[in-house]
Amino acid sequence: MPAQSADQFRSRALGGETLFGLFLDLSSPASAELCGRAGYDWLLVDLEHGAGTEADLPAMLMAVESTGAAAMVRTQSGERLRIGRALDQGATGIMIPRMQSAAEVAEAVTYLKYPPTGVRGVALRTRGAGLGTVGHADVGQINDRIVGIVQIESVGALNEVDAIAATDGVDVLFVGPADLTHSLGVPGQFDHKTYLAALDTVIDACRAHGKSPGILVYDPAVARGLLELGFRFVGIGADGALVSAGAHAALAAVRD
Repeated sequence: MPAQSADQFRSRALGGETLFGLFLDLSSPASAELCGRAGYDWLLVDLEHGAGTEADLPAMLMAVESTGAAAMVRTQSGERLRIGRALDQGATGIMIPRMQSAAEVAEAVTYLKYPPTGVRGVALRTRGAGLGTVGHADVGQINDRIVGIVQIESVGALNEVDAIAATDGVDVLFVGPADLTHSLGVPGQFDHKTYLAALDTVIDACRAHGKSPGILVYDPAVARGLLELGFRFVGIGADGALVSAGAHAALAAVRD
């Protein structure tokens, strides 16, 4: 993604703009390009639950970038090397899963930035550093465009959500509905009062600290209610789910 566009994307997210995205779990550059051409603001390569590995990232990120969508990556974990390698391959933003506390988040977001802001390893000939076009004195420009997305999907993270939202380097607090409902003891009950109260807590923390509240939904009909609640960084399912739904619908239509 061109540097100017990447800078603009982070500003759009922090500015409260509603940004729609899609998870990419098929590890298919062709699928990524098709989805990007549909007009999503961001596409996220899912290395936690998707079919791909880090070896697939270069082709996936180039496919996303060719469409103008912002290229996000959900890393397998919050480890320094996992995050650093995704950034080196050219990710505009990183979604960090399985965070349990503000202390874990504070450490993980240091991996997003070059020193002195963070501890990201400095290798300026990588795609993520412009293939050698950015000098040592200007790495701050790269730091400024990286979008930090932290998942709120556990009771631990929810209990410390205000401190997480206050952490520099965290731009989006992204609810994982399935994991969060299970962690809250109401698995899959997305209309349960405990879960709905948790959503309000996340949104309040984001508003208090100028961060963007995000969430993943698989039913587009549900999205309107979440937008009205205040969610602004919204993932509308995954490419694998779209293929499955389309295949079932086409076959059912013919059989009917």
